[in-house]
This record gives sequence, C-alpha cells and structure tokens, in this order.
Amino acid sequence: MERKITAPVSKSELLSLRAGDYVKISGTIYSARDAAHRRMVEALDRGEELPVNIEGITIYYMGPSPAREGRPIGSAGPTTATRMDKYAPRLLDMGMAGMIGKGKRSKEVIDGIVRNGAVYFAAVGGAGALLSKKILSSRVIAYEDLGTEAVRELVVEDFPVIVVVDSQGNNLYETSIE
Repeated sequence: MERKITAPVSKSELLSLRAGDYVKISGTIYSARDAAHRRMVEALDRGEELPVNIEGITIYYMGPSPAREGRPIGSAGPTTATRMDKYAPRLLDMGMAGMIGKGKRSKEVIDGIVRNGAVYFAAVGGAGALLSKKILSSRVIAYEDLGTEAVRELVVEDFPVIVVVDSQGNNLYETSIE
C-alpha cells in the first residue's frame, strides 16, 4: 500500500503503518549519524538538554555531500542503521517516532520500536542524488563542527521510504524471506 504522511507523524498514523507499506513523507525531519548520536547521548548522560526536542520526530541516518549551487543539499543517501543501534533505544524511549536508514536493526531497537509505537523506515541506498531532490531545505541546528554528521533540520516533500519495522514489530526483512 502507498501512503502519504506528514512529519512530525502523529501516533495514530504511526500505529496504522505496516511493514511493507510504501510511504511518501512531507514535512520536517532531522538528520544525524553516529557522531551526532554519540554527542546527544553523552549530553543526556551529563543531564543536559538535547539540541532538538526528540518527542515525535523522525531522524534520517544520513550525512550529505556538499550542495551544488542552487540546491539546499548534496547527495543524501541513507547510512547503515546498525551504527546507531546502541543509541536508538534510549531516543525511542524519549519519544522519537521514526528512523530512516538502510539495513537491519538489532533486537534491542526493534523492542524499543514496539515498546514506543515507533517505526523504522528504509530509504533506497545508492539513490542519494535522487533522494536529495525531495529535500526542499537543509539547516544545521547542532554540532556544526561535525560537518556532514551535524544535526540538520530537513524539510522534505514526498520523500520515498518503505516501512521495514512497524509499531507491532513486524519486520519486512524477515517476512520477505519467508
């Protein structure tokens, strides 16, 4: 089934998504990779606020290439999600609604998805140049010194993803094998 959703995504919308659904996301999402995730968790460990309110947001695991003239962002393909697995359960428990990446997730992340009614989406790896055309604006909001791994606020329109792990724990990677 193909769905169109607006980010931030409502809880009822998240709960209605199923593994295998094709989804086009419009609205505001955030990008962050391993170094930014590590800094966020270190900040939490020190009792500090995060640079973005994590409640209800979707984080795209992506580090873009430099933008060409006239474009808000360069190639913007997904990063392998397992690199964020040690940080994701904590952010899910704080209210993160969704994650976009590529590849499988650990049992701990899937448990966090189910526990919090969240979703893991996959974007097509190798299609970064095409995906960047769905990003209307990009603004660094934290950790600028990390370069491509800085936290960015992205405004997207019809950003194509597939639900891999839904809020009930159904996993497209497992069911497609069966």
